[in-house]
Amino acid sequence: MVTQLKKKRLRLYKDRLNIILDIAQTINEDHSIEDLLSEFEILLREELEVGKVLVYTHSDEKWKNLLISGVTEDEASDINVENDLLQYDTIESITLSHPPSLKGFDAVIPLFHRYKAIGYVLIGDIEEEQQGISPTIKHLKLIQIISNLIIVFVENKRMQQELLEQEAIKKEMELASRIQNQLVPSKHQLPKTSKLNIHTYYQPHMGVGGDYYDVFQLSRNTIGFCIADVSGKGMSAAMLMSNFQAVIRSAFTYRCNLKKLIHQLNARVNESANNEKFITLFLGRYNLITRRLSYVNAGHLPPMLYDVRKEQMSHLESGCIGLGMLDFIPSIEVGKVQIHKDSKLLAFTDGLVELDDGHQVESGSEDVEKTLNNSHPLEQNFQGLRKIIDRIERDGAAFDDISLIGLEFK
Repeated sequence: MVTQLKKKRLRLYKDRLNIILDIAQTINEDHSIEDLLSEFEILLREELEVGKVLVYTHSDEKWKNLLISGVTEDEASDINVENDLLQYDTIESITLSHPPSLKGFDAVIPLFHRYKAIGYVLIGDIEEEQQGISPTIKHLKLIQIISNLIIVFVENKRMQQELLEQEAIKKEMELASRIQNQLVPSKHQLPKTSKLNIHTYYQPHMGVGGDYYDVFQLSRNTIGFCIADVSGKGMSAAMLMSNFQAVIRSAFTYRCNLKKLIHQLNARVNESANNEKFITLFLGRYNLITRRLSYVNAGHLPPMLYDVRKEQMSHLESGCIGLGMLDFIPSIEVGKVQIHKDSKLLAFTDGLVELDDGHQVESGSEDVEKTLNNSHPLEQNFQGLRKIIDRIERDGAAFDDISLIGLEFK
């Protein structure tokens, strides 16, 4: 029996290097984390005859179980790494003097990388020989080396995956940004007419916005315009808004029924967004001859209309709920306003009036109203609005995208 024991020990000693090389080869061949952990578990349980294995790793500022084998859920849940394991900085046998929470385990193996604790291995139910102690106890250093290799590999794999995901997100955001920029008309694409001055502004908060605005020449004497804000950001929001723009551009005409148009847009948003997103919209149609503005406000912030002749500010609120909030909009009110000469209209998204003070989002439109509530030309008003936006950015209070459409009726 003694001879067999010596042979077994000798074989284990000779196999040390081969074991490390096998693990290293598995790592170099870039196997999956699951395959590597499976090979590690087989090594511990079948070759070193370890009945219980718990491996903890520190990732994303949290301690997590990387491998649980031969351990019940109750045993694992009783262990708190910070309270029970951080005290160990060297390999220790705890068979005779284990803490209560580590009962049933025989050894604690701390794992370090650049002098920082990155993991712990607990092993238990080690198979003892009839004479002497289990050779496993003598190979705790080997287990430490292998465990260190595995955990560093797992962490590198995780970081690599994060980089790949970040790169994918970056590419998605770049594509979404290009889509978004194509949706927003440039200055030279805006309709030109002596009876209407048009001013616009667009500034996405995080590179890819959920805002959209457009101005259309519906007929020789009819101008259509809209401003919208989709919930959410990124590619899904950009694609939804792109689809939304296509429907507006094909269905919004100088003689279309605005109620029917809103129902059509609502159906398309429901179809495209699967009840996951909604859109607030202000849509207007202005006749240059009759000076009549017809509009629908679908859950959007009410645009401001300043009547220079009356020196009076009003808000355009008539309409309905946001698009995509319900399968069918029960009631839609079309607003109608007679526009006097030199009146000014300002439509905007919530980034202009909802500000982050560091603790909560506060809403207030007083500064915006003050900027518009005068007889100054709209171009001068926009200069004042730019100062407000610059102050928002400077104070770090920007919360969302900022889009503006200004119309000055001549």
